[in-house]
Amino acid sequence: MEMITLKDVAKQYGDIKALKNISLEVMKGEVFSVIGPNGSGKTTLLRIMAGIEAPTKGTVIFDGEEVDGKNLVKLRRRGTMVFQKTALFNTTVFGNIAYGLKLRQFPQQEIKERVIDALDIVKLHGYEERLTKSLSGGEQQRVALARALVLETDVLFLDEPTANLDPKSVSVIEETITWINRERNTTVVLATHNMYQAETLGNRTMLIINGEISQIGQSKEIFTLPSTQLADFTRVENIFSGISTMRVEGTPIVTLDNGLKIEAAHGSGGRVTLFIRPEDIILSKDRIVSSARNVFAGQIAGIIDLGPLVKLRVDAGREFVVQITKRSFIEMGLNIDSHVFLTFKASSVHVL
Repeated sequence: MEMITLKDVAKQYGDIKALKNISLEVMKGEVFSVIGPNGSGKTTLLRIMAGIEAPTKGTVIFDGEEVDGKNLVKLRRRGTMVFQKTALFNTTVFGNIAYGLKLRQFPQQEIKERVIDALDIVKLHGYEERLTKSLSGGEQQRVALARALVLETDVLFLDEPTANLDPKSVSVIEETITWINRERNTTVVLATHNMYQAETLGNRTMLIINGEISQIGQSKEIFTLPSTQLADFTRVENIFSGISTMRVEGTPIVTLDNGLKIEAAHGSGGRVTLFIRPEDIILSKDRIVSSARNVFAGQIAGIIDLGPLVKLRVDAGREFVVQITKRSFIEMGLNIDSHVFLTFKASSVHVL
């Protein structure tokens, strides 16, 4: 069932068209990711969904009820928004988180219980009496998230909640999003630049460019084989261009601009663009004997720690990005300049 429905929604600021005839549905209990470049309309879209701004034209329906001036206040209380730039009161952590509950005239004991529970969720237990100005940026953002959680609204709107934060705070916020969606069945609308976040947290993902929907669908499908628009925006790893030549057996071999040859299972002749998912590349210290058609020797040029996962940049004539578990990374004793082999099947090579 739909929680939020937008029908031909547009928003204009003077001569600037921030949104252009947006029609979409956000389902109850899902995490809906919104991605797009700066200025694409992500924040404006969330503000309209949350009832903070009215569209220039079009219709917004919240849980089956059309939003208008008569019911706006009532419907706004069923959703809350956490902004990218945290705005906290110059008081204690407890005072900030309890503010919305006091406005709603909750009993004092319930306010205390909810605040303590929220602090536990965002892993700030014991921070009640600390002044917000003494906290780090990541801790302040977690307080802002806790302030939203205590209201226990039906929908949580998050506008770039982890932008420029420390890794620990990013991890806590991502875990919190998953928890409230799973345990409370809270609908979450998440605007983010983080593609890994959009793919792993979002049930569905929408790409918005210049105020228009460019792509929308199941997150796994969108990121498994990205469109040209998504690849251009995200700078998706392992995108290569080259000349495809059809072999006698009907499969293409693509010669990249530097002479490296990659075999694919499907495709056509001429200039093509290839995409290989980092997860589909097997990394090993020694050459693997297998049926895979693509094997390249390389050297690790960069390491990105993603918690339980590690992304490696490997120079194998062209730079490939490979994703492995941290356990594998440690067991293989890898480091910068380690010599490795990359192996992937022709069927893992997608022609865009």
